[in-house]
Amino acid sequence: MKSLLNFDVLIDDFFSNISTDSSLFPIDKKKVLSLINDFENGKWRYSKFQSFIWDNIAETSLSYQERQSLIGASHSLLTASAQNLRLTDNQEGIGSGSELAEIVLYGIMKHYYKALPVVPKIFHKQNAQDNAKGADSVHIVLDEFNDFSVWFGEAKFYNSIEDARLSEIVQSVENSLTTTKLRKENSIITNVADIDHLVIDEIVRSNIKAALDRNNSTDNIKAKLHIPILLLHECSITKKTDCLSEDYKKEIIQYHQERAQSYFKKQLSKLNTLFKYSEISFHIILFPVPSKQHIVEAFVKNVTHYKSQDSDGDI
Repeated sequence: MKSLLNFDVLIDDFFSNISTDSSLFPIDKKKVLSLINDFENGKWRYSKFQSFIWDNIAETSLSYQERQSLIGASHSLLTASAQNLRLTDNQEGIGSGSELAEIVLYGIMKHYYKALPVVPKIFHKQNAQDNAKGADSVHIVLDEFNDFSVWFGEAKFYNSIEDARLSEIVQSVENSLTTTKLRKENSIITNVADIDHLVIDEIVRSNIKAALDRNNSTDNIKAKLHIPILLLHECSITKKTDCLSEDYKKEIIQYHQERAQSYFKKQLSKLNTLFKYSEISFHIILFPVPSKQHIVEAFVKNVTHYKSQDSDGDI
């Protein structure tokens, strides 16, 4: 079994190997990733999950140059990162867990998919009137052949991932794939300085910028486009469990396979007419937690603490 910073990977497979509905098409470029945390002393390890968030917060909250300037100053790094979080209790803000989910997706993208965080999205959301609406994460993934793919992610933290909520995420994904939104995300990538620091090879960097240039049709990048969809979700199975047993793993696998089936069925029904839809790769990422409220409250408490301190660590 693979691991992601000690998170177990229960499923990492093409949806075509999981689907029980032979009528669904096209599904060859769709994948399912299921992750779980473990337990200690009969309890889900909340502290390990929070550590994962704070270990990855700078990747999405600060620019490359800001992160570089704070190397070796871990407290200042956390304090600076917290300043860019929107500590509000509304649908778009931290109180709903939206930014928390974005940070988790950034951590997964970095450590599992080996992605480059070319656009620290929370950082850029502070500098736009519309909160940089669009993808919740923007990454470039380089392969061993000096080719690249572009990843525009969606990150949600839900109390439930039953069918009604899945329809919401399908709508969100559809909105992110409009030509206007794709051009906007492409423009952000090519105009921020981070790509010049993170993509070392000059030829590869030039190829990325050329492919994403506003004068290039967005149709031409769809074969390179990946949409990771993180569904961090409260889970009754996890809530009633006290150890990382094989029975628990089997139950989560079954549940996540069923939810992936329902999600992709809804997505196919709504998005199948999108031009070149079959060329786009989609990754549904499922991560169960026992209590959304507990996690969000702990996160908000930590953010409030760091926001109350200046960059020198003084109250």
